[in-house]
Amino acid sequence: MTARTFDLTKRLGARVAAGAVLSLASVVGFGSLAPSAHADTKPATTAHVAAVSKADANGAKTSGQSAAAGASAQDVIKLARTQVGTHEDASGNSKFNDWYVGSPLGEQNAHRIGAKKASVYKGQSWCDMFVSWLGQHTGTKGMGADAYTVSHAQWFKKTGRFGETPKPGAVVFFAWNGGGIKGVEHVGIVVKDNHDGTINTIEGNTGDAVKKKVRDTSTVAGYGYPQYR
Repeated sequence: MTARTFDLTKRLGARVAAGAVLSLASVVGFGSLAPSAHADTKPATTAHVAAVSKADANGAKTSGQSAAAGASAQDVIKLARTQVGTHEDASGNSKFNDWYVGSPLGEQNAHRIGAKKASVYKGQSWCDMFVSWLGQHTGTKGMGADAYTVSHAQWFKKTGRFGETPKPGAVVFFAWNGGGIKGVEHVGIVVKDNHDGTINTIEGNTGDAVKKKVRDTSTVAGYGYPQYR
């Protein structure tokens, strides 16, 4: 997956591709046939963990919340619920793409992958941009901030906050076809563990919108745990 690249139009091939990955120069669509699967951008470089940690630390500044106060899982879930029904436009762009493109985070990650401008994220799969938006707008500590699901999952694992328990407010990483972290294609927020092999979630870029879903845990590669208060 680390060598793959994306088609800047996102709509190429009638959206058969599950997601898209940015590269320095070439543009080739990729993805797998899966329900509402959304991989996002280019995998991490060695500097990525530090960059994400810095953006995560600045989350409270972005949201206007106190860095000391942080946020609770219910704060994130509550904000996510207010976004249910938010749709992307006909070009595949959403308010979350626009936020990411206009944020220092988007600029940092664009430079990290070799792109000159954050506008490269316009119209791209935005499930992880939605999760990053939630973290930044609630001032959540340890949420991470990325546009690429695999890198985001790897970041949680490297920071020792990745596991198999579906806690409310956890970042859930889906791998429709298995493969663990390297197979992650989509991401959302856990709302509730139903204790029957399913979880309730809120996810961006699902059927082109933010939606409430009930997911089978067999499709989950793991969960990232923000540092909630």
